[in-house]
Amino acid sequence: MYSANHWGGSFEIATDGAASEDDDSRNTDLDPGALQSSAARLHRHELDETQLGWLLGPPAAKKKNRHVDLGCVVVKRKVLVWAFWALVAGFVVVGVPVIVSRSIPRKIPRPPPPDQYAEALHKALLFFNAQKSGRLPRSNGIRWRGNSGLKDGSDAKDVKGGLVGGYYDAGDNIKFHFPMAFSMTLLSWSVIEYSAKYKAVGEYDHVRELIKWGTDYLLRTFNSSASTIDHVYAQVGAATIKSKTPDDHYCWNRPEDMAYPRPSLSVSTAPDLGAEIAAALAAASIAFRDDAAHSKKLAHGAATVYEFATRGSSSNNNNNQATYSRHRPEIEPFYNSTSYWDEHVWGAAWLYYATGNSSYISAATGPALAKNAMAFDNGILDLSVFSWDNKLPGAGMLLSRLRMFLNPGYPYEASLSGYHRAAELDMCKCLRRFAAFNFTRGGLALFNHGRGQPLQYVVANSFLAALYADYLDAVNVPGWNCGPHFIPADELRAFARSQLDYILGDNPRKMSYVVGYGQRYPRHVHHRGASTPRNGVRYSCTGGYTWRDSKKADPNVITGAMVGGPDRRDRFNDSRMAFGQTEPTLVGNAGLVAALVAVTSSGRAVDRNSMFSAVPPLFPAAPPPPPAWKP
Repeated sequence: MYSANHWGGSFEIATDGAASEDDDSRNTDLDPGALQSSAARLHRHELDETQLGWLLGPPAAKKKNRHVDLGCVVVKRKVLVWAFWALVAGFVVVGVPVIVSRSIPRKIPRPPPPDQYAEALHKALLFFNAQKSGRLPRSNGIRWRGNSGLKDGSDAKDVKGGLVGGYYDAGDNIKFHFPMAFSMTLLSWSVIEYSAKYKAVGEYDHVRELIKWGTDYLLRTFNSSASTIDHVYAQVGAATIKSKTPDDHYCWNRPEDMAYPRPSLSVSTAPDLGAEIAAALAAASIAFRDDAAHSKKLAHGAATVYEFATRGSSSNNNNNQATYSRHRPEIEPFYNSTSYWDEHVWGAAWLYYATGNSSYISAATGPALAKNAMAFDNGILDLSVFSWDNKLPGAGMLLSRLRMFLNPGYPYEASLSGYHRAAELDMCKCLRRFAAFNFTRGGLALFNHGRGQPLQYVVANSFLAALYADYLDAVNVPGWNCGPHFIPADELRAFARSQLDYILGDNPRKMSYVVGYGQRYPRHVHHRGASTPRNGVRYSCTGGYTWRDSKKADPNVITGAMVGGPDRRDRFNDSRMAFGQTEPTLVGNAGLVAALVAVTSSGRAVDRNSMFSAVPPLFPAAPPPPPAWKP
């Protein structure tokens, strides 16, 4: 075994001859570094880690890394720990209570109570049940009404089953098909736009049943299964002014007691009536889109009768036909049509929406048709009033809808922009600030210049005002311009509500003009069925005069009937003989229903898409992307 020097250097102890050990000891207190001999410094050797461990004991523990590399950022470990525990604490404080609260079973909250417009809507629809003709279903709900008019159309040999059904027009017992068709068009339009609101108030099935009752009858007024027809029935029942023989005006009978002749009037020229029936059937086909077979039947009938209506006239010239009412004493004094070009635009627009056939939108937007209808003639004030005799404002609104929601562009843009601008001007004229129409002191718009039956014009135009406000909201446009004035959409809606509020009782007389609504309403309605008791007695033609002339209130309350309305000074004569003020009509109640459902807060606003369910894509589909490139 050999000795070895593990420390390095020599085993010999070197000494410095120049200084003794005692000297080194003394000098230690002065400068220890200086005491080292030069020889020791020369042989000094740095120790490695292992050697230091032998001399100094175990090394100090390494401090842990204080940072964590998260890839995109380096974070202190302490921060990461605090963040984790903060998340845990947040979950305990916030998440656990939320989970517990949601796990607790809750009662479904009740919908908000219906507003006054929804309450009035329930009643307004009942008027149509009271006006039904034919064999009534048990569910009709009007106790004082029964089967009537079961022999109607027996003289119309070409109509299988006769002309049984439909609706009586007003307080008499005549079935005028022109205003009846317009009423069905209005009801269908309101269902297409506001189906969610009807469902919210529980009237969706009811209103569709009323539309079906009317449009099924209209399908019987011509050969709706054919593609070409040469006549259409204009009405059932007749009367002449100051008649002295039994007819529907001379006699005062309940419909159930009618015993006088009721002729069926056929017309071979009906450019206005035919187009209005087409509009009613086309609109109903959209409202019944969920019933494919019935919808198709309605659309086919609409196309057939529209072809009949437009056959003898061309929009490319002013080849005027005779209106359906011209020189007809049974029609002209009551529902005289002053033009038919407006019905042609109106019917074509509805048929386009119902079928998607581009020929109809081409016809509706044709510049010659617009010229003949005077669609863009803003100088004639009465052309701005929507009514059974003037469909231009309604047609303009329908075509504005196409531009606002789908914007088809060329070749329709020039005409559509004209109709849109005309619709905007119609809305401007509704507002009191522009003084286009007079208003009563109580705030009622006099769209028919103070003549009889003012309310039916008020509600029809209030419907358009509320509808246009909803169109603006649906396309996120805050309003429109009337000349230099910007008008917010809410101002239109406020106008519509103000007119309905007047009708429902916010007027100088504090009287509701809807029978059965509120505490004070008309009690002497000009209506044969409402004024004659159902007491088992069958009154003769003139025997009913006792009830017509009676000062007593109606024995049968015709709930929901909107009467004609007050005069230009807000005065109202609650008398059966004042028929201009106390007689209800189909078109009046149809407009009332449409306006009420438009302004009620129940349910959501307009349905953007149902109107266009049959309209094909306006632009070609985008081509598929090219296949992925592979090397």
